[in-house]
Amino acid sequence: MKMEIKTIGILGGGQLGRMSALAAAQLGINSHIYCPEDNCPASLVTPYFTCADYEDKSALSKFASSVDVITYEFENIPLKTIDFLAKLKPVYPEKKLLECSQNRLKEKAFLNSIGIETAPWAPCHSASDIDDTLRDWQTSECIIKTARFGYDGKGQIFHSDSSNSQESWVSLNTEEAVIEGLIKFDYETSIIVARDLLGNVASYPAVMNEHSNHILSKTIAPADIPLEIQEKAAKMAKKIAEAVDLVGILTLELFIINGDIVANEIAPRTHNSGHWTIEACPTSQFENHVRAVCGLPLGSTQPHHHAEMINLIGDDVKDVPKYMEMPNASVHLYGKAEARAGRKMGHVTILKDKI
Repeated sequence: MKMEIKTIGILGGGQLGRMSALAAAQLGINSHIYCPEDNCPASLVTPYFTCADYEDKSALSKFASSVDVITYEFENIPLKTIDFLAKLKPVYPEKKLLECSQNRLKEKAFLNSIGIETAPWAPCHSASDIDDTLRDWQTSECIIKTARFGYDGKGQIFHSDSSNSQESWVSLNTEEAVIEGLIKFDYETSIIVARDLLGNVASYPAVMNEHSNHILSKTIAPADIPLEIQEKAAKMAKKIAEAVDLVGILTLELFIINGDIVANEIAPRTHNSGHWTIEACPTSQFENHVRAVCGLPLGSTQPHHHAEMINLIGDDVKDVPKYMEMPNASVHLYGKAEARAGRKMGHVTILKDKI
């Protein structure tokens, strides 16, 4: 199965790209980062870096000529960039997954089409759609999210029948959105699945996620949930991976409601809730992503320790000295120069009992 990959190209220069590049280096594989932003976190860990726009065909061509395979570290890469690069070098995961995850309407329709349940949803293209949906659902409240470019709570609002629908619609500054029904979930979880070029699939255990201001603040791994819920989550993630012919890693975010599972979103990449795998598993999510796209066998996804991952958001980075003194804590800083509210500056993984 082994492909002779010497250099992997990574579109995007954030912390996910940074940790993927570090995992590649561990396997003796070079990384070339392509990102429009100079001094991005990933560019600081490899000498191979192109700072150019995602639609600069000349820069993209030179980038492609310097690598053997291409992947991406976030989902907002323009699809035409993927189309252009795919004519020059293999790109994984392929366009189908990226296209689906870039648009919440397409994503929810896709999930439902393969038999995976989501919260109630409806397309929204005007203020009247909001009123019509609330009336049809016989409810007074909903969440409205932009169809594209929303993350960490951005691009979404809470709306009730006492709100002004026109004001809610205008505030999103979009032409296309999705209306989601409010659901009272017990807790949020996520599961990460890897799939290689031969179709072999390996899942990490589902984890429990806690959020602060819509940003992931803590992950507890593995989640303390019934085995049947773990198994159902793994089956759902595998079903998605096979449906899109995944090569690489994807993450499925889920809600647990009265002992059952409802899908929330797909991330076509490594994920914040999987950072704990670096210390607590034989093969991290980042290494397995690199392995998959480079034609290497997947490594073990079974944890050897329970773990807790804490995001260092904004001024939380000032707590680093405290974590440095903990013998069971591993500190990861992303090389970002300025701490700002809501900005992920790093994370800490604390190993707990052995499994």
